[in-house]
Amino acid sequence: MMELSISRVLAEDSYRQNIIYLRWMLLGQGCPNFRVATTAELANKHPRSLCTSSFSLLTLRHPFSFSVFFLSTFQLNAMSDQACGRGGRDQRPRGEEFEGRRNGHREHGRGRGVLQDHRSRHSGRGRRADFRSDFRSGRGGGVQGPRIHNEGKPIIPPDAIVAKVEDAVAKALLASRQKNVKNGAQAYPHRPGYGTLGRPVTLYANYLPVTSVGRPMFRYHVSIAAQDGREPAGRKARHIVRLLLEQHYSASLNSIATDYRSTLISVAKLADGQFDVRYKDENDERYPENPKVYRVTTQHTGDINPADLINYLTSTNAGSMLSSKPEIIHALNVILGYHPKTERSVASIGGNRYYSRREGIMESASLEGGLEVIRGFFISVRAATARILLNVQVKYMACYKSGPLEYVIQEWKVNNLRASSCTMEAFLKRMRVCITHIKRKGRNGKESSGRVKTISGLATPQDGISAPNRPKVEAYGAGPHSVKFFLDAPGSQSTQPGSGEGKSRKRKKTPPIAGPLPAGQYISVAEFFKKEYSITVNPNFPVVNVGTRDKPVYLPVEVCEVEAGQPVKSKLSPKQAQNMLNFAVKGLAPARNAQSIVTKGVEVLGIGQPLNATLSSFGINIGDNLITVQGRVLPPPRIMYAKQRELQAKSGSWSMQSIAFSKPGILKNWVWLFIDAPNSRHGLSPQGLADSLDQFVQTLKKMGVAAEKPKGGTRINYSINCCISFNASVIEKAVCFLQEKHKPELILGILFAKDAQVYNTVKQVCDVRCGVRNVNVQAEKVRAANVQYWASVCLKVNLKLGGANQTLRTPDLGFFADGKTMLVGLDVTHPSPGSTSSAPSVVGIVASVDSQFAQWPADIRIQSARQEMVSDLDTLLQSRIEIWAKHNSGRFPEHIVLYRDGVSEGEYDMVVEKELPLLKKACQKIYPASDTKKGLPRMAIIIVGKRHNTRFYPSSDTEADRFANPQPGTVVDRGISEARHWDFYLQAHSALHGTARPAHYFPVWDELFYPLHPGVGYGIGAADRLQDLTHKMCYLFGRATKAVSVCPPAYYADLVCTRARCYMSDLFDPIPSVNQTGSVAGESGGRVPEESQATVHPKIKDTMFYI
Repeated sequence: MMELSISRVLAEDSYRQNIIYLRWMLLGQGCPNFRVATTAELANKHPRSLCTSSFSLLTLRHPFSFSVFFLSTFQLNAMSDQACGRGGRDQRPRGEEFEGRRNGHREHGRGRGVLQDHRSRHSGRGRRADFRSDFRSGRGGGVQGPRIHNEGKPIIPPDAIVAKVEDAVAKALLASRQKNVKNGAQAYPHRPGYGTLGRPVTLYANYLPVTSVGRPMFRYHVSIAAQDGREPAGRKARHIVRLLLEQHYSASLNSIATDYRSTLISVAKLADGQFDVRYKDENDERYPENPKVYRVTTQHTGDINPADLINYLTSTNAGSMLSSKPEIIHALNVILGYHPKTERSVASIGGNRYYSRREGIMESASLEGGLEVIRGFFISVRAATARILLNVQVKYMACYKSGPLEYVIQEWKVNNLRASSCTMEAFLKRMRVCITHIKRKGRNGKESSGRVKTISGLATPQDGISAPNRPKVEAYGAGPHSVKFFLDAPGSQSTQPGSGEGKSRKRKKTPPIAGPLPAGQYISVAEFFKKEYSITVNPNFPVVNVGTRDKPVYLPVEVCEVEAGQPVKSKLSPKQAQNMLNFAVKGLAPARNAQSIVTKGVEVLGIGQPLNATLSSFGINIGDNLITVQGRVLPPPRIMYAKQRELQAKSGSWSMQSIAFSKPGILKNWVWLFIDAPNSRHGLSPQGLADSLDQFVQTLKKMGVAAEKPKGGTRINYSINCCISFNASVIEKAVCFLQEKHKPELILGILFAKDAQVYNTVKQVCDVRCGVRNVNVQAEKVRAANVQYWASVCLKVNLKLGGANQTLRTPDLGFFADGKTMLVGLDVTHPSPGSTSSAPSVVGIVASVDSQFAQWPADIRIQSARQEMVSDLDTLLQSRIEIWAKHNSGRFPEHIVLYRDGVSEGEYDMVVEKELPLLKKACQKIYPASDTKKGLPRMAIIIVGKRHNTRFYPSSDTEADRFANPQPGTVVDRGISEARHWDFYLQAHSALHGTARPAHYFPVWDELFYPLHPGVGYGIGAADRLQDLTHKMCYLFGRATKAVSVCPPAYYADLVCTRARCYMSDLFDPIPSVNQTGSVAGESGGRVPEESQATVHPKIKDTMFYI
């Protein structure tokens, strides 16, 4: 008898699923007799192993031992004869494995015993064996690690030469009175000097200096001719470029770098022209007898001299330009990214992200559901004043767990209660697997791994529909006994599952247990693998197709190994997203983030000493320490509430205790809608609901809202097993009933659980179909609600009612306080992984309507997928100006400041060249001629960047907040940017977890901040004005009592886009289903979206419905 202890680290539902999963696995192993012992039994039998009630004992009555899979999936307690007793304390200090609680190390610290015959022999307390965790995280020791990067070491001051050049360029620009500076095709406002407000601080930045930029080099374009009407792409194209170097440039390999796509960079001039490249599979050691041949062309496209870039960056001439700057930076990126791309143990994603798969370097954690998260690094060469820098940032990637496909599928099943063949195919599609039943011999005579194939889907009855002897598939997602294919004559292997391309490959396979296979007839996949390879397959798993729909190739999951380091292309579940966030922030404090860059990052990227051969050949050197830059901490504004009450923010936040809203709304008529579900566990009784709603009303009153008790409410059941359209109709009927009976100003939705489908349906019904304000809460939180919880709900309610939660003092608003300024936020969101092919891009726009910047009505548009330019921008802005005029006695704003979100650096020109004219067009339509002659409205456009890779770290504990990040209000405009371009980084908030990400602001058009103001010289103070006002605006986000990471216009616009995705969730988050062709599609059936689906009802369209 063997005894296993399962750590109950998951919620009760997940624990029950784990037992179901174990039951399935045990029955599959022939173990019908097992039971779950109670905690009391465990305590009586093993009192020393049970410190709390966090374990349950599973007793297995079985005569033989289990596979290693169980050892790596469940934590064996020190009860079995296969594990040694509980160990004492290790001689080493408790470690710092950051994935676990309290920074414990899996090999250090308190012993739990040593597992025999297990791949990871841990002597320490180790990583808690979260279900399916493979022992990859540590439970936690006592050492927290340093709070500050390089703590205890002398602080290296910011580069004085850089500061000197920055000041000289700024002075020259002001002296020239040159308004704009060319940046590529478009001229942007040049930097009007540097900011001076705030307290100076020295910060580390996640940049390494490029201390030597190398010698002149040559650039070549690579193109691969199409074959059989198809041009190689993706992994195949990259492999062909690799073979090109091996076959035709082997003598110059150390002096060549490539991106494995279209560019070669070489120190010496190369022979260019056309080359025939013989093809072999990535995992093959030797070439086949008759390989495919690809025609590859290399063409010299120019010479690159990095010294030109250095000369430009150190020049103090205000008019200096360098047209070759993008080409030089691209070449340096190719060279610095070449080494990790050549390493087989490093997964290269997207051209500049690298994830090590090497033991001891790879850091990962389970996301559950067959996925894991791994930590890697992003790199990018950046031009800065007087130097070139290498930006290095820690990155995280959700990927499929490597290993047997059957284990990955089963883990996916456990975490998907609504699992079906449709959802499974969506999960498996495009997954790469290594075939294990066919081996090859390399040049050294040793066996090499099998071929890598890509799963195109599951078996369907429509497979091979045009073939003469099409497969026989009983049902979509059928198993190996229910899928049959026609076996051709012996020697013809093209129709056999898992066969390779051509007949010349030498394979080693398991001797068959029967005679020759019957040719010229149908055979099931199960029978084929039993007779041909002596492999018994499990009938409960589906067959996967690694061919195409027209030419399917079927494999049982038992012969497939999931390749490591494959990014997941589907959307993560909320729980997986939370697990990924936990891994990213837990234990990865700012100082450890910085330390990871200069240790593991340098090693993975191959940029440390001694230099790799490629960097040595090119003459490029990278410094080994993060640079320091000068920043400033801006003072926070004072927050204003009712009766002129002022609050002072501390560490970016404040408390509203015993404080009323600055402008409270009125809520006389409202109702509630309780959306319940059978067997829900929220525990909210009718009396508990009544008590909580009374507490809600009392909280509203304390915060100044004139609220009364609800006029009524109703309770409906949501059927989890029914389609979305059915549940939507039930909800809509309930809302319509409440509207007709009570005509409410607001419906408080009480949802049985945190379910995206339910939430999206309620928002679509209330916002679009019925036109009634709605705020949703979870039943479980309502049951346990306190005043603090209801206060956070009241923040949303007051904004929806048209109120103002908090405001700023007039002096803190600068010239924004004159009542003549309208702030606008604009964002565009695009279809994400998992969206249907017909999902559009969504435009969200908000604009202020009052001088306190409290109310921000919004509008939504949909446009072609992946289109960033807002084609209907003139109409959108015109509608915002008209609403502003309604709230301001018919006047039009004289100043318009647009914070544009969602734009990459390569799209800055598009904003000025295409969107700015639309903004001007809108103003010309609506403003009187007398205003336009005066140049009104004056406009400024500031790009807001959130998805950049710049991070800052405090250099001393006195300059850090309590989470070891820079203090809220930190602004940086020196050291990492070009002096001629006006931009700055602002960290207005205090990050609760992990490393804080500042927002990046880049003005691309300015008619407000730079021009001459009364009593102020040309451009003087413009940098301080923009930085200070943007910072103080971050304290006006009405949904929180803290400063937010980006200014409210951009933040609100992002929320509008998110709300629009709720309305079209059938396109952005579809439920997979099978269409008539047997392929997976969303429930929407691939329909074209209609504008009306995202059009907010006229009754609430001019409110903050999106909060």
